[in-house]
Amino acid sequence: MWNNVRQLNFAANALHALLVLVLLAAGGVWLVQRPSFALREIQIDGDTEHINSPTVRAGVVGRLKGNFFTVDLDAARQAFEQMPWVRHASVRRVWPNALAVTLEEYKPLATWGSDQLVSVDGELFTANQGELEEDLPAFDGPDGTAQEVVARYRDFKKWFAPLGATPEEVTLSPRYAWTVKLSNGTQIELGRERNQQTLLDRSKRLTAAWAAVTQRWGKDIEYADLRYPNGFAIRAAGMRFITEPDKGKK
Repeated sequence: MWNNVRQLNFAANALHALLVLVLLAAGGVWLVQRPSFALREIQIDGDTEHINSPTVRAGVVGRLKGNFFTVDLDAARQAFEQMPWVRHASVRRVWPNALAVTLEEYKPLATWGSDQLVSVDGELFTANQGELEEDLPAFDGPDGTAQEVVARYRDFKKWFAPLGATPEEVTLSPRYAWTVKLSNGTQIELGRERNQQTLLDRSKRLTAAWAAVTQRWGKDIEYADLRYPNGFAIRAAGMRFITEPDKGKK
């Protein structure tokens, strides 16, 4: 080899190239560690009704590791998505020392149980309910039924509109029986769904007779039990149950 000029030149060139690579790598490490690339700014965009700078500082900044080059964007995204109200976050780098974050917040539709909220998409999330700007309906149901309850709330809102009232509480029991409390104070027991028409038919039975019921018994109808095959039972203020016209409850 030592007598082979071509091999010697090749070895020298290889060593030279290796040295250049080492120097470049060392320079790159030195460069990315410069203070000028430390993250100094987080630009927040998108849905920010419940997100502000103190919230971001308290919930996320301390969990971001690295600088402009080394920060893990996926870990940063997850940190933002663990903040209250945040449904989805996207994160990108902004030269030379910033992150741009676009947030999508949950849109609350109702409270769920004792300590959660449910979104318009039927997704459960946890947030400070004191930040709500208006009173929301109260929902509850077995695990995994949030979307079903949200869908039924929209049905009940439409079905009971002829009563001039809206649902304030919608509950699906562990036995999958439905109870609705309306804004006029009436609690309605709809029972379990036997088929796709069960709840609609029972609701129509009440709304069709509502004018006659209130004319006869007054507007303070506290309770309506619709779990009868051809009628329903009501309780007016200060009165016992009145059943019309059938007593065979389902």
